Amino acid sequence: MRIRRQTGFTMLELLVTIVIMGIISLPLADLLIGALKQMSETSERMDRTDDARLASVYFARDVASVGLRDYGNAVTGGTLPFKPSVQVGSSAGAVCGPLPTPALRLLSDSWDMSVHPPVRRTDVIVYYVAAGELHRAVCRGPGTTPVSNLVIARKVQPGTTVVSCSTPCELAAVPERITFQFVTGEDHVVTLVGQRRQS
Repeated sequence: MRIRRQTGFTMLELLVTIVIMGIISLPLADLLIGALKQMSETSERMDRTDDARLASVYFARDVASVGLRDYGNAVTGGTLPFKPSVQVGSSAGAVCGPLPTPALRLLSDSWDMSVHPPVRRTDVIVYYVAAGELHRAVCRGPGTTPVSNLVIARKVQPGTTVVSCSTPCELAAVPERITFQFVTGEDHVVTLVGQRRQS
């Protein structure tokens, strides 16, 4: 009588295989988890950098054009004097929509050239923080409804906005330089600097 040989794996061979796979899988799982964590951190850093870049472009442009001329006063030294054009952290001041208390308002003259003679308007640009986002809202006078309201930075820590000017911000002599600082994420400080171009 012939004994047929059984093919297959023994229980011991299966157990050894499972143990070896477990030993190999643990470091691979750690590598995979580490790589995913690193990708997440890199993505967050890139988002912060993009937000800071976008905010700095808007802020530099807005500060460059800040300034309300006082057309009710006489020309002195060949130029019209300014009115106060920068309003910092108060609910009182120029109105632009039913927005939360702004961190900063920048006022400037603009002209409606679609009519003759051109009509002077006051543009109000408001920077404010709501729900952890830094917003930039724009109102074109005489209206008080924002024509745009963009989120320009995310994960902004509440109460971290600081505005400083090269001269007192709210005087009629419009400051040459304005700095706006806030904190995002886990203590990442973003500093925006704008230089006024008109004199």
